Amino acid sequence: MAECKRILIAEDDPSVRGLLRELLIRWNFEVAEAVDGLQACKMLETYRPDILLLDIKMPKLDGLGVLSEMRSRRLSVPTFIISGEGGISDAVRAVKLGAEEYLEKPVEPNQLRMLMRRTQERLAGQPQAAWLKLGDGPIIGQSPAIAQVMEMIGQVAPTEAPVIIIGESGTGKELVARTIHSLSPRGEGPYVGINCAALPANLIESELFGHEKGSFTGAEEARKGCFELAHGGTLLLDEFTEMRPDLQAKLLRVLEDRKLRRVGGNREIALDVRVLAASNSDLSKANAEGRLRQDLYYRLSVFVITVPPLRERPEDIVPLSQAFIQRFAAESHRAITGADEECMAALQSYNWPGNVRQLRNVIQRAVALSSGPYLRRSDLPPEFQIRPLSGTSFQVRVGATLEEVEQDLINRTIAAFRGNKTRAAKALGISLRTLYNRLSHHRAGRGPTKDRSR
Repeated sequence: MAECKRILIAEDDPSVRGLLRELLIRWNFEVAEAVDGLQACKMLETYRPDILLLDIKMPKLDGLGVLSEMRSRRLSVPTFIISGEGGISDAVRAVKLGAEEYLEKPVEPNQLRMLMRRTQERLAGQPQAAWLKLGDGPIIGQSPAIAQVMEMIGQVAPTEAPVIIIGESGTGKELVARTIHSLSPRGEGPYVGINCAALPANLIESELFGHEKGSFTGAEEARKGCFELAHGGTLLLDEFTEMRPDLQAKLLRVLEDRKLRRVGGNREIALDVRVLAASNSDLSKANAEGRLRQDLYYRLSVFVITVPPLRERPEDIVPLSQAFIQRFAAESHRAITGADEECMAALQSYNWPGNVRQLRNVIQRAVALSSGPYLRRSDLPPEFQIRPLSGTSFQVRVGATLEEVEQDLINRTIAAFRGNKTRAAKALGISLRTLYNRLSHHRAGRGPTKDRSR
């Protein structure tokens, strides 16, 4: 794996800079130094660091200015803010601009070493595109699945090809769309997203194509639709399979002709818009059921990106959790730097039906409840509190069938939860329906399994 060792320190205080340099060299990092923000910006291109340590208060250009310049250049260097007393508000602004975390002066060596080692491990051997700070948040991941998504984004973003983004709710489909827009030649143009499932059917046409004054009751003035608002940029049609078939036909014509007529209008308006579409539906099934026109699907599916659910990329739970902890701790001015071992183990063992969105909400709740400096399992919602039950282990007889072992385990788990089958199913990692099916199967087969631990 490629090593991640080059660190740029941008700090105007020579004593702080010297201490950081000494520590990092001792930990076998390669170090370069900048004494102000302008020099730091130049060295980002010439030195090309793997990690940036950035002071907030510097002459010529402060840390926030450096972050803004990095964003404008679309540079994705993991950045840690160094903040002095009274600089917390600036540090929060820096996190919103793309910094990963802030360190208060005087910098605590153990905390710095942990952050550098964690970042080094995360970036080692990963393509640069696997960690991008764009739009309203990062695409974070170290799994092969998310690396493949980022590779596809890198391939399609520079083109004008329409893209369909498929994935379960909460996987980050819109973030993928924003990243495609940001990396495209249209990145400086507008980005407009519309959720076709969130609007009444009679309003979608007006929202998409606009309307003229008096075209329907309540249309007191002419109004541009999403296509016109996205002119020169990108339009995301989220849950596009929820549109009526007649609107899908009109959408197809707009895509083919690259011009539209507003509702109630006669004038054709030329368009320059790249269209992306997203759905959490099975598109083959939607097509078979008549909810998706086949010709529209073929027009949009020049490039298809499937965003995997979080349960299929468990390697991403730790870096995602840490990123959300940093974000919400900074926003709430909390000195929380991570999660303890038991808490992280609980997060990793969960199935995440709500995907990344659910993980984000769980972490936000935990940060609000935590007394710090680390999140604990008790800070998580009730469904994470189920622990291995003491005194409920049992011996398995060599030669016992899997059927016997399963029946014994199910019966003991139900007993441990005092007959509460919902909690028992959750502890076993199966659905309540599956639990009832297994109980019915056991009853139809053989009698109750004897207690073999006695």
